Amino acid sequence: MPSKQKAAIDFATLPILPVRDTVLFPNAILPLTVGRDSSLKLVSDLKEEEKFVGVISQRDPRVDNPQPVDLFQIGTVAFVHKIIKLPSQSLFIFVEGLQRIAIEEVIQVEPFLRARVKPLQDIPPSGKEPDFAALVRSVTTMFQQVVQLSPTLSDDLQTVVMNIDDPGRLADFIAANLPSLSSTEKQELLESLDLKMRLDRLNRQLAREVEVLQLRSKIQSDVQDQVTQSQREYYLREQLKAIQKELGEADEQQEIEELRKKIEAAGMTEEAKKEALRELGRLAKMSPAAADYHVTRTYLEWLVALPWTKVSDTRVDIAKAKQVLDEDHWDLEKVKERILDYLAVLQLKPQLKGPILCFVGPPGVGKTSLGKSIARALDRKFVRMSLGGIHDEAEIRGHRRTYIGALPGQIIQGIRRAETRDPIFMLDEVDKIGRDFRGDPSSALLEVLDPEQNSHFRDNYLDVQFDLSKALFICTSNVLDTIPPALLDRMEVLELQGYSEEEKIQIAIRHLIPKQTDEHGVKAPEQIEFANDALAHIIRHYTREAGVRNLEREIATVCRKQARRIAEGKPDKLLVAPDNLQDSLGIPRYRLETEIIERTRQPGVMVGLAWTPTGGDVLYVEATAMKGGKGFTMTGHVGQVMQESMQAALAWVRSHAADYEIDPEFFQAKDIHMHVPSGAIPKDGPSAGVTMVASLVSALTRRPSQPRIAMTGEITLSGQVLPVGGIKEKVLAAKRAGVVEVILPADNEPNVHEDLNPEMLEGLKLHYVKTIREVIGLALEKEPVPVEPGGPRRDVALPPEAAGRPN
Repeated sequence: MPSKQKAAIDFATLPILPVRDTVLFPNAILPLTVGRDSSLKLVSDLKEEEKFVGVISQRDPRVDNPQPVDLFQIGTVAFVHKIIKLPSQSLFIFVEGLQRIAIEEVIQVEPFLRARVKPLQDIPPSGKEPDFAALVRSVTTMFQQVVQLSPTLSDDLQTVVMNIDDPGRLADFIAANLPSLSSTEKQELLESLDLKMRLDRLNRQLAREVEVLQLRSKIQSDVQDQVTQSQREYYLREQLKAIQKELGEADEQQEIEELRKKIEAAGMTEEAKKEALRELGRLAKMSPAAADYHVTRTYLEWLVALPWTKVSDTRVDIAKAKQVLDEDHWDLEKVKERILDYLAVLQLKPQLKGPILCFVGPPGVGKTSLGKSIARALDRKFVRMSLGGIHDEAEIRGHRRTYIGALPGQIIQGIRRAETRDPIFMLDEVDKIGRDFRGDPSSALLEVLDPEQNSHFRDNYLDVQFDLSKALFICTSNVLDTIPPALLDRMEVLELQGYSEEEKIQIAIRHLIPKQTDEHGVKAPEQIEFANDALAHIIRHYTREAGVRNLEREIATVCRKQARRIAEGKPDKLLVAPDNLQDSLGIPRYRLETEIIERTRQPGVMVGLAWTPTGGDVLYVEATAMKGGKGFTMTGHVGQVMQESMQAALAWVRSHAADYEIDPEFFQAKDIHMHVPSGAIPKDGPSAGVTMVASLVSALTRRPSQPRIAMTGEITLSGQVLPVGGIKEKVLAAKRAGVVEVILPADNEPNVHEDLNPEMLEGLKLHYVKTIREVIGLALEKEPVPVEPGGPRRDVALPPEAAGRPN
């Protein structure tokens, strides 16, 4: 615009152009978009030589049709340099600020605002103030720093600001080009007529902006460093992958990532997860050819394979459990009741810790199979671990990873095989654990079988805690004597006693015969059928056991013989009866009734009853007197307790010799020899005391034993008969051996009523005694027999099967 035209500007009245969020400073050029009807009318009415408008900011940018009260009082007079029409019917104009103005009076509202205005001049500082010059320099320097730090400002601005000498124009130029200033802050600077105050305010704004930009620059630098580092790592990893691919090691890195995912998904405890990630980090840095690579990898595979959180998702069904137990096992009512009690409590309290049960009983009574039935009744996995012959403590706890070929112990291995942390875990033959220089496995079991400790079980190989409290541990044992007291104290003992003949027959019919006929391919009853009396004959004459294991073997033998006949083209049905059993099983192994009768013909031979780990058994005690003097010999591999019982029996007989017409001085002229046959088998215990007394009296008086009578009981020197254990096993053994009368201590009568039902006692006559005199009166015949070497002592009717058999 020509200078003469600027001089001729009449600033008395000007059209007012309201703008939103925009402040126009003098000497600044600003593009504006015009779209309001009033503004469009204003621009269209501008004359070519008078394109001056007053640019005033709105107080509230949200007002679409601003009135005088909606505008600030101070603005800038501007010259419209260029007008561009847009397709949207709006206009795009370029305006140049000339001078500050103040609205004095609005003289027109429609169609656009027009007001009387007055020009405003800058107020310079009074005199020459050195601090003002310093302020100007500070503002200039700070703005240059802003330009350097800001990514949006052109570096040319530094040169422009250096060439501005007018402080007012300098302040307006910087304010117009400082992007961080808000519209309100710019309006305040526009309204500041005092140059010193304007520069001071601008100086503070610049100082804040420099600080913000420096912080932003630092953040960007840090981010850039991180991005650069990430890019560098990515680049290096890509190179590493390429190198590993060339070396054939790419699969290892893939396995590392797969292991990492498995660790995250395994549900480990915090301790185990921390250890696994630490070992995984070591593994990632190892070469596959390193010695520890496969050791660490195996360790991690064990960790991720364990069921840290997996449990059996089954509901407790007591009725179903009872049905399963009854289907699989005959009798064993006490054990079944205990299992059902546990299930009832588990149904009421699912968080119940598993009890530690110990099934004690002779071989073949169903201890192991009962554990499998419990697992089926609970619908849980079954794990069996045989402890027989284990000598190494590491079999339970595992080996430390420092050893070559180290693995976790059998407990953790069993849990892994079960794939759940609440299986039925059977520890078989816990009474046969050994110990040597490698440690004591029974001591290692103390933690496993303690419900208060096994929730924090720590295997030596894993070296992290694993929760075993949800597992139901069941131990089996034949005897309790060899189990350490501390271990026995942690277990609830349930005794599985031997079966009677009738029970064995029922077990054979329900379980053994169907199992063996199926295994041998013989159809029952089409091709083979067992009569009850044949089963009884097998039990009496081919087996002598508390359980049914040998009975099952004999049934299997019969089935094999029939299978062979069928294979040879003889498909006739076999009805197994006592008279044809010898064809399959051979001659009977046990004579039972005839054996007792034949062995007790001679005076001095009595039948006792003993308890053994395999059930009850009959025990023969023999006594004889010979010329000599004061000699007392005890043979038969008898233990210390049994030897003391023999001495007590001899002492009682000597002190009561006159009562039985025995020479009181007999011991001065005779030697006594007591023997318990089956000398290769160790024997001990006090329960044969009454048998020893009766044997001595029988030998010294020549009064033989009553036919088919047996006895048990401990004696005292005062002649009392004390109670003993294993009554059920002993009575059943007596019945198996063909005994018809049994002498028992009177204090054991409650045991008989509790453990033996009437079917078991059928065919037996029980005598309950309190003194040795009662035993002698019941066990011996009244009259002595003469000495007839080599011949029978009396006529005794033998059972039919013994007829014709030589003595």
